[in-house]
Amino acid sequence: MATQQPNPLPYERRSLLKELTSRGLRMTAQRRALVLAIQDAKEHLDASALLEVARKQEPNIDRATVYRTLELLKRLRLIDELDLMHLNGEKHYYEAKTRLDHMHLACFDCGKIVEFTSPRFERLKTEISAQTGFEVRVTRLEVGGRCEDCRKKKGDEKEDDEEKE
Repeated sequence: MATQQPNPLPYERRSLLKELTSRGLRMTAQRRALVLAIQDAKEHLDASALLEVARKQEPNIDRATVYRTLELLKRLRLIDELDLMHLNGEKHYYEAKTRLDHMHLACFDCGKIVEFTSPRFERLKTEISAQTGFEVRVTRLEVGGRCEDCRKKKGDEKEDDEEKE
């Protein structure tokens, strides 16, 4: 199951095709179809969903090509692999890296993934570096819970408001 988002991904993503061609990598038709599937995805996709999307453009693409290409893109640090284990077991989702770090808010009930960032998140990374001397190059933060829609469906919003009083 691919995870859904209420809106298209809000963060500017690097062009995978430009990055790969600028590094002199050969772009076969199958690799191009897969890279475009990742680049153009409006939701977080796992390897099976990427294969399905890429096959619409290149019917002969196989699962091995998908995994080899994903490994290449991860090694080149062009995509992020999200390990959202509390959603559908041990599924891994892939997205093109963004220019701005963001968090993933994952709904336990419907599987929706919402991307979120905040100036506080950026300040926290700066504070970590300042206090520890550690150069922060990768940040991954996943928050699990229930989205607003699922909370409304179950009537939790009213219960939460009553608890605050």
